[in-house]
Amino acid sequence: MPMKKLLVASTALLLSVGAAKAEEKTLTISVYGFAQDAFKKFLYEPFEEKCGCELVVETGNSVERLAKIEANKDAPVIDLAVISMRDALAAANKGLTDKVDTAKLSNFAKLYDIAKDPNGDGMSVGYTFYASSIAYRSDKMTVDSWADLLADDVVDHVALPNVTTTQGPLTLYMLGKALGDEDASLKTPIAAVGAKKDEIVTFYVRSSQLVQLMQQEEIWAAPIGRFAWSGFSKMDLPIKWATPKEGQSGGMNVMVLTKGSKNRDLALEFMDFWLSTEIQTTLAENLVDSPANKDVKVSDEIAENLTYGADTVANLHLIPSQVAIDNQETWLSEWNNKVGQ
Repeated sequence: MPMKKLLVASTALLLSVGAAKAEEKTLTISVYGFAQDAFKKFLYEPFEEKCGCELVVETGNSVERLAKIEANKDAPVIDLAVISMRDALAAANKGLTDKVDTAKLSNFAKLYDIAKDPNGDGMSVGYTFYASSIAYRSDKMTVDSWADLLADDVVDHVALPNVTTTQGPLTLYMLGKALGDEDASLKTPIAAVGAKKDEIVTFYVRSSQLVQLMQQEEIWAAPIGRFAWSGFSKMDLPIKWATPKEGQSGGMNVMVLTKGSKNRDLALEFMDFWLSTEIQTTLAENLVDSPANKDVKVSDEIAENLTYGADTVANLHLIPSQVAIDNQETWLSEWNNKVGQ
């Protein structure tokens, strides 16, 4: 081929490749850092294959990830983020997210009602949640109520979460219910804990601390999230998950769309894929996430390690996001005054 024609052909090929790359679809998501190998295998790669696109996955803690979204609000680099329902409301209050067009989600109707619009503003959709209750030694005590944690004959074998942890306010919220005072200030349950602070074994900041304490029989009971249950269920001790008469608390993680994203349709496609019965089942079976899709069916053995089923979901008492945002400083101040930990 003559040199001139070769150059023309090469230029045309480069232009063609450049155009193809420009047409490639890329979706950037911001997620928690845990279980990323599992998410890559069961969620990210199957979606890339389905959509013919590339997923760019950014991880980190909520504070860092929300700060990045806010710093780039005029020119978003994140298309979709997964965060707690409280952080979702905080982001919405700052104008960082957009309403979710649920009409474009074919799996939306399959969600439990509490996951469809967690904050009541149309700005997020729940994809997983967890229950919070009490892991306890059934040979040492019984748990009929959250108030049993402070009973005189067991309190010196109890660990409670620090108020600065995720589980802290949830535990206090349920203690307040048990004590007949559901005021958002949590003053009554904090005062009750403060009155027993010298007897309580520890105010933990990481649930991983509790397995060793339980194994050494230093504690008989502790409030935990369901995601931490597997560490207790594997122990060679008679440990049960409590179903107190006041119910269980918990938390929910949600998906949000960043305001001004140029990949809105692709983000909605990914959101819908994540909410599908197939993907939610696979993630549940591999103990990655508890399903928000009510059509998911798993074995009893799998369900034991998840927040699963209509009855469990109906029994969840979640702290409203705005209540948590409005009272966070009050909780900390009251805790420091009464408990001092």
